[in-house]
Amino acid sequence: MPSSSLLMLLIPTLGLLLLLGSVTAAGGAFDGNFYKNFEIVWGDGRARVLNHGKVLTLSLDQDSGSSIRSKNEYLFGRFDMQIKLVPGNSAGTVTSFYLSSLGSNHDEVDFEFLGNLSGDPYTLHTNIFANGGGGREQQFQLWFDPTADFHTYSIIWTPNSIILSVDETPIREFRNLEKGGVPYANNQPMRLYASLWNAEYWATRGGAVRTNWTYAPFTASYRKFEVDACVWSSGKSSCKSNSTSFGSTSSDGDGDGAGDFLYTEESDFFVQESIKWVQTHYMVYNYCTDWKKYPQGIPYECFVAQSRNNGVVNS
Repeated sequence: MPSSSLLMLLIPTLGLLLLLGSVTAAGGAFDGNFYKNFEIVWGDGRARVLNHGKVLTLSLDQDSGSSIRSKNEYLFGRFDMQIKLVPGNSAGTVTSFYLSSLGSNHDEVDFEFLGNLSGDPYTLHTNIFANGGGGREQQFQLWFDPTADFHTYSIIWTPNSIILSVDETPIREFRNLEKGGVPYANNQPMRLYASLWNAEYWATRGGAVRTNWTYAPFTASYRKFEVDACVWSSGKSSCKSNSTSFGSTSSDGDGDGAGDFLYTEESDFFVQESIKWVQTHYMVYNYCTDWKKYPQGIPYECFVAQSRNNGVVNS
C-alpha cells in the first residue's frame, strides 16, 4: 500500500484513474451537442448556443438570468461538464450545474459556484436533496482559478452512491444509507440543468456583498458535456439492471444498455483518500460539523462518512 505522503502527491494528478477505477460505464461517453440534447428553460435570449452546438454561454443582467435543461430524463449515470466561470467581480451571482427531478419531494444534486469580488476566490457550494429534503451543504474553495480556463465538473450517480468530482478528482461522496433511515435519490428520474442567476441576498458572504450591476452582463461558458447514463422514458430505463449492478447507455439512447458500474476495494480506497485530501485542504463548510444546526448530534450519514474516513466501517 502506498504511504500517506505519496498518496497526497498522487491524488491531485491521478484523478482520472481514481474515478474511472471507481465507476466504469459501457456505452461510450461522447461530446454532446447543446442544440440536440438541451432546451432553454428561461432567459429570453441570454442563453446562447454557439460553434454548431458545441459551446453554451449563459448570461445574467439586472432583468434576468438564464437556464437550460436536458431533453432526456435519467436514472443513474455519469454527467460531465466543462465550465469557465464569470470573471472579475462576480459577487452575488450563482453559476450552476446540477441534476434535479420535479415536485415538492424532488431529488437534486448541485454544483453551485458562488461569485465574489475580483481577486477573491469562488466558493463551490454543493448540496444533495433526497425526497424533498436538503440541507446537506458542503463548500470548497478550489485549488485553481475557475475563471481563467475551462475545468471539468462531474456527477457520478449510482444506486450505491453519488460522487462529485472536479477535474477527475473526487471531492465528495453521499452513500445510499436507506437501511439506516436516510433518504436516497434512487427512484425519481432527473434532468441535467445549467443556469446563471442572481442570488445576491445570500451567495456572497451570506449576502453582505451585493451584485454590482455596472459589471453586467455576467457571462459563464459551458462546453464538452458528456453523458453516459440510463435514459428514462415512458416509465422505463434504457439500462438493464439487477440487484448488484446496472448497465449504461449514452444520452441519445443509442446504447444497448450493456455494461456495469463497478466498485472495487482498491478503487474505493483511492476515492476515499482523494475526498479526505480535498476536504482537509479546501473545504470551508461542512454541514456534518455544524453543531449549531445539529445540537443533538450529527446526521447518521455524517457519522458513517467519518467512520469510513477513519477506516472503521465499510458501509
